[in-house]
Parts: sequence; C-alpha cells; structure tokens
Amino acid sequence: MTNKERYSAFCARTPQLPIFMQDWWLDAVCAGKEWDVLLCSRSDMEPQAASDTADEAEIIAVLPYLLRHRAWMRYILMPQMTQIGGMWMDEKQVSDSKQIADICAFFSRQLEEKDLCYYYQQYPIGTPKVVLDTMVSLGFKSRERITYRIEDLSNLDAVIAKFSKNKKRQLQKALSLHADFGVHIEDFYRFHVHCLSVRKKQISYSREFLLVLERKASRLHQCQIIGIRNADNELLAAAFLVWDSRSMYYLIPCYDETYKDSGASALLALEAIKFARSKGVAFDFEGSMIKGVAQHYKQFGSSATRYYGIERYYKWYFRIAILWNKVKEYKM
Repeated sequence: MTNKERYSAFCARTPQLPIFMQDWWLDAVCAGKEWDVLLCSRSDMEPQAASDTADEAEIIAVLPYLLRHRAWMRYILMPQMTQIGGMWMDEKQVSDSKQIADICAFFSRQLEEKDLCYYYQQYPIGTPKVVLDTMVSLGFKSRERITYRIEDLSNLDAVIAKFSKNKKRQLQKALSLHADFGVHIEDFYRFHVHCLSVRKKQISYSREFLLVLERKASRLHQCQIIGIRNADNELLAAAFLVWDSRSMYYLIPCYDETYKDSGASALLALEAIKFARSKGVAFDFEGSMIKGVAQHYKQFGSSATRYYGIERYYKWYFRIAILWNKVKEYKM
C-alpha cells in the first residue's frame, strides 16, 4: 500500500483528526496539485516491534503536505482555505516527551530527504510545546498565529451576554432580517464575487475550487451555507461553514457593504454560532491576523487562541526568490 492509501484508512478510523488534515479535504483543496503524507508507525519508533506487514492501526503520527514546484525548486506550503496541517500525533498512543521528540526528528529526517528549498505548515491548535521546541532545535522557526474561538456553547444566553454593546446594537437592527439555510453554492460564489467587487477586490479562489470542496464536504455532511436576507429576500450576508468532531469553522464569510448598517454581519455570526451549538462543537472564527477582522471577532466574546506556523529555509536562494517576487508585485 502507498502512504496515501494507508493514510485514507487511518483517516477513516480517526474521527478526531482535524477536518483540514482529512484525506478527502486534501483531495479537494489540492485538486490538480501534488499532496502526500509522511507516516510514523510504532515500529518506526520501536524496531523490535516491526512486523512483515504494515498495519494502519500502528500509525501514531502523520504529516500530510502539499508539495509545490517552481522551476527546479521544491517547497511545501499550506493549501488554499486550509487553516492547519503539519504534524499530528495520536494522543492515546504518544505520551512522553522523549517519544514526541523522537517523532519530530523522524519527520525532520524525511523532510530533509525530499531536497526541499522551503517548508511552511501551520500546526494544529493544542500541539504540545515539546513539538515546537524540538522543531526549533532541529533548525525550524516557530511563528505564532492567532485565531478566535468560543469553546463552550452549552449556554447560548451566556455566550450572547459576552457580545459587545456594539454587536448587541447591530442585532437589534437586524430584527427584520432572517436566516436562509438553503443558499445554493453557485449563488454563494456569485454573491462573494459581488461583495468583493463592491470593495474593488477580486476573489482569491475559483468557482471550480469551491464546487469541488462543497461537493466532497456535503457527501460527509460537514458543510453548511447560511445566508441573511431582508424582507425583500435580498441576500445581505452569507457564510460557508465546515466542521469536524471538535470544531466548526467560519471558513468563508462575506457581507455586502451596501447594507453594512443593517446588522446582517452580526446576525450571520450569531446564526453560525447557534448552528455550531446544535452540532455540539466549538466555534472557530478561522482567524484572523488582520487587526480589523480580529477586532470584529473579539466583539462576539471569542477568545484569542494561539497556534503556530513552522518554517524552514533549506536553500538560501529560495529566500531571495521570494523577495524578488515581492519587489515585482510592488512595482506592478
């Protein structure tokens, strides 16, 4: 069996694996690109436990990745619309610090063998500190990132009580609006294009990309589009949500700025939070590192949650290539 075949079997039996690391998600967001996975089994850590046949149940850690190419350069980056990736370990099978450090070293050696120019992945929330420390000791850099989450949704009144006065005022303005859980994916994409055009911006993903992602997520009942409409049935705001066994993600929210004083954006977030509560999972606003967006999310009583990007330049000339591209973009 190939690593990807073993990984598919592993994903099927590991519901706690984040949605962004599931094989079907990677198939969707890496369509037309090359993704693969590094696997670490117990026998890799304990040679005396090795057997003639590899069993998916032996897998204790994984590192799925998107491999990109430019000219002769090979590098690993995060796929589009994918908050986290990198290294994930089975907490039930990996416990002590030495074992975790050994797994990090095992994956680091495999990455070295790929003759990469550059590596960057954002590791899952809750990644043990020993992983970050070990990766730094192995020559990687750790870069802090922030997302905004509401962990406990059991008491909705208590959640809403933490909303800022501004968001509560916006919800009062939105009393004449209503939620629509039947927005078609094509209509959502057109609406997002429209919202960006109002702000003189272009969309960052293709229609085909979204259709593939929605189709795969829908088959597993792990996505939902919520729209906010006025009395004339005009769409004022919408969000594409995805979730796994632990969290729901506010993956693609969009708002028509023509109606920015309607309260639609606040109602959209509230409806998404209520939907996450119905699924029994935490709610993740999916970022952001952008100050204005972060301030918007904090006003819903969410807490800043750290996670980390792990980075390494293997070749000095890749850093120069990145700087050169930035200079060209600036001149344009």
